[in-house]
Amino acid sequence: MIDLLAAVKAPEIDYQGFAPVFATAGGAVVVLIASLFPGRFVQRALVPLLAAAALVVAIVFSIVNWEPGAVRPIISGALSIDTLALFMSLLFYVAGLAAIALSLRWESVQEAGAGEYFALMLGSIVGMTLLAGAENLVTLFVGLELLSIPLYVLCASSVRDRRSLESGLKYLVVGSVGSATLLYGLALIYGATGDTDFAGISEAIGTSVELGDPLLLTGVALTLVGLAFKASVAPFHQWTPDVYQGAPTPITAFMAVATKAAAFAVLLRLADAALPGLQPEWAPALAALATITILIGNAGALMQRSLKRLLAWSGVAQAGYMLAGVVVGTERGLEATAFYLAAYLVMNVAAFAVVIARERVSEHGDDIESLRDLSRAAPLLAWPMTIAMLALAGFPATAGFIGKFFLIDASVAGDYAWLGIVIVVGSMISLAYYLRVVAIMWMDRLEITLPTNPPRTVKPVSGWSPEADPRAVPEIVAVAVLAAAATLFLGLYPSPLFDVVKDVGISLASLL
Repeated sequence: MIDLLAAVKAPEIDYQGFAPVFATAGGAVVVLIASLFPGRFVQRALVPLLAAAALVVAIVFSIVNWEPGAVRPIISGALSIDTLALFMSLLFYVAGLAAIALSLRWESVQEAGAGEYFALMLGSIVGMTLLAGAENLVTLFVGLELLSIPLYVLCASSVRDRRSLESGLKYLVVGSVGSATLLYGLALIYGATGDTDFAGISEAIGTSVELGDPLLLTGVALTLVGLAFKASVAPFHQWTPDVYQGAPTPITAFMAVATKAAAFAVLLRLADAALPGLQPEWAPALAALATITILIGNAGALMQRSLKRLLAWSGVAQAGYMLAGVVVGTERGLEATAFYLAAYLVMNVAAFAVVIARERVSEHGDDIESLRDLSRAAPLLAWPMTIAMLALAGFPATAGFIGKFFLIDASVAGDYAWLGIVIVVGSMISLAYYLRVVAIMWMDRLEITLPTNPPRTVKPVSGWSPEADPRAVPEIVAVAVLAAAATLFLGLYPSPLFDVVKDVGISLASLL
């Protein structure tokens, strides 16, 4: 027995490369321990501060590990880091910081327990980080489950709200179906290729297993369907509007940006590292899904009055745009998807921050009517929402315009010009609901004289109240303003982000 134990060789671990994961996982433990101490300061200030500090440390380690073109195995054969994994991880950490700030005064934090709430959020981010750096089918599935399970609980964290509990249950059921589908697909890929490593799978395709092997193609199809559930790609998007509307809004904002980024991170890695030889088979299918997703997402948003449901349907359409970068399977496509994910993060965070601020003080909740005359009630909130809506629609001088232009350019260069046209058409349709949000904030109601005696006039309602003053929620206003400013900055001066995503694109050469 001793000889057998001596013969077992432990995997080599790069602890510096693993440091961001240690920071977030260790932060979750520290947050849980700190939450055991009583006191209002501990629960409302110290615990979220420790969670934010863990993410800041992870960001610092990610920047230290940044080496363009280098691939460093963290755990041999299971996990590695390159610029793609590090870039996606930075998006997760920034989204987590925004979600922590937006959650500071949210009731569900106290209902669920501050320690449990923020520890679950950090645990989900750990799963996302593992997913972005996965080199193995087993690591991929472990990361996906570690990402998903905390979110099932967080969606239902408003335990006194029936809609929140319903949201958590729906996400659990649909997420479990998606995970089971993915797992079955991964098993079939392993059965066809005889390997779980991405490099081994790529090498086996076309050599030991034929390109048209039914077992392999079925596995790839089921795997893509499982990831499509997580990315809210139509027709696997049905859970998105209901879950987004019922979940606590800070968690909705976190899911909308971070979960989507994680799904696309693993989709890019799987497509470019494990399945490049099958691109002629999966690329047309993904292009068709992208078209369906863009059309269904934009059509579904047209009649929505709930801002959270509107942003959910908008997120479905945005997933269709991002799929274009995956379809082409080129360095330019990877860069375009990475750029748009960063732009999508700041656009969505700005929009959800305003929704949270209005949801707290308006009798209309998250209904679009809660934004009525917001330009007079709270200009500091009206401007970020306006910038976010225009950016999501793809107006010039915003990050959304640059991102969509980049995706269209990648589509045309990758011989999918028709997909670029679909992106343009989808953006034109989206103007109908994005501009409706802008109009209700800035355009007064018409004064209507009713035929009564004496004549009575219905006057515009300003909607101002002391509680609606943005000074009452400084952290939310700060998040909204910073995200809107970043949206404008990346639209007017995108060069810094271009330089970063070019480093991300270099990682494609190491994947192939």
